[in-house]
Amino acid sequence: MGVFHSLSPIDQGTQSTRVCIYDADTLERIFTRQVALKQYTPAPGYTEHDPVEIFESVLHCMKPFATPRFLRKHQVLCIGITNQRETTIAWDKITGKPLHKAIVWLDTRTSKLVEQIKESHGGNGDALRPVTGLPLSTYFSGLKMRWLVENVPEVAKAAQEKRLCLGTVDAWLLYNLTGGASNGGVFVTDVTNASRYSLMDLASLKWSAQMCEELKVPMDALPSIVSSAEPYGAVADGLPLAGTTISGVLGDQHAALLGQRCREGEAKCTYGTGSFLLVNTGAKLCPSQSGLLTTVAFQLGRNSPTQYALEGAVPCAGMAVSWLKENLKMIDDARESETVASTVPNTGGCAFVPALQGLFAPRWRMDARGALVGLSLFTTRAHVVRAVLEGVAHSIREVVDAMAKDARKSLTTLRVDGGMTANKLVMQIQADLLGIPVECPSDAETTVRGAAVAAKIGAGLMSVQDAFKGSSVVSAWVPKTDDDARLRAREHWDKAVEKSLGWER
Repeated sequence: MGVFHSLSPIDQGTQSTRVCIYDADTLERIFTRQVALKQYTPAPGYTEHDPVEIFESVLHCMKPFATPRFLRKHQVLCIGITNQRETTIAWDKITGKPLHKAIVWLDTRTSKLVEQIKESHGGNGDALRPVTGLPLSTYFSGLKMRWLVENVPEVAKAAQEKRLCLGTVDAWLLYNLTGGASNGGVFVTDVTNASRYSLMDLASLKWSAQMCEELKVPMDALPSIVSSAEPYGAVADGLPLAGTTISGVLGDQHAALLGQRCREGEAKCTYGTGSFLLVNTGAKLCPSQSGLLTTVAFQLGRNSPTQYALEGAVPCAGMAVSWLKENLKMIDDARESETVASTVPNTGGCAFVPALQGLFAPRWRMDARGALVGLSLFTTRAHVVRAVLEGVAHSIREVVDAMAKDARKSLTTLRVDGGMTANKLVMQIQADLLGIPVECPSDAETTVRGAAVAAKIGAGLMSVQDAFKGSSVVSAWVPKTDDDARLRAREHWDKAVEKSLGWER
């Protein structure tokens, strides 16, 4: 038997890290190695990761695919990276060591900074949108960088001495995998991740001096911006798969958009810790009037045209189910949520708003908090569990409605992926609330597939055109309710949302 040609995408997420092996010809997933990532919550609203643990988790997952026994059968041609976006790391350019724990994307410690900047613009939360496509929010990396510079003495000193590196997880991994401080590590970030800093000019794909000054982020501490598919460097000696070229990098949601083969006008929703919807708007920058983000979809090669997207984020999706399990002890396993919720035909009149970290698109109300309303003596555990699942689906429905307004065209289908797609009840509820089919591919983990596709393109093993050919839909849920039922469900949930506002001041 000959040697199989393989690709090895790295998927570094919020709750875990995994490294996979894909068949280079068929793009079928063969092996997966995954480990959990520790979360640190030192104060209310704070969520952190240890940057060293992030990198070590990647190495741990790579090791089984770097043994002589494995490499006798598999030649790994290239590596791709996809990562949790907006999570921000500061490190020392001289030593390569982190100067603080990573501030995770859902961390809200910069909420006061957001309000200060809004006030300086007359209360306008969209002051940065014309350049960045993004509203002022705790979500994005730029304000996390400013907080680090202003609140961590080691970071401030490194900035003064011109030895500070500020970047997202993709930049941190690329830097360390290609040699780090001791061996000329590459310090770059791809356009999809750069578009989430609130510092990049979306039109030019370059750092904006105006935005860096506005957010007080030292531009000389930022990585160079590169495309999502090109050779960046090789894995350094002494590391697993040393010498293998890294040739693809995408933020996780952009990777899923590519993994779902979404062409212009097509949309996907990834159900992970949060849920993220993107619709590919092609070469057109589409400013949002409905609370969505304008962002880069991907740029598949240094000389390839950039494709853009509209995006809406729901911060609590799988996290809401984890909250049911870990905090309320209503279920013993995430899979049990479907079993329990299916024992009742509806929520019994109650409703849940999953604003456990505030409301993101399209409302952008960080003063909102989770709300469970409409309880009665009739309400049971099953009703509450079902209400949580419906609350996630309603949040996604709101984003789809906003996309239709901005794009001036309704979606005809929604492609879905991620862990919650295993919950058939949630998928049926989603189709019922949207009034369109919901389609899932054979491999629901399209984020890591997108990283494999980008790496293959960047290594010159696939054309951009071939990346969008074919279809892998194997499951579809069609609506079973009528328009009147959808309208009543929407009005009922909207009443609950009003009760969730104004709790965090």
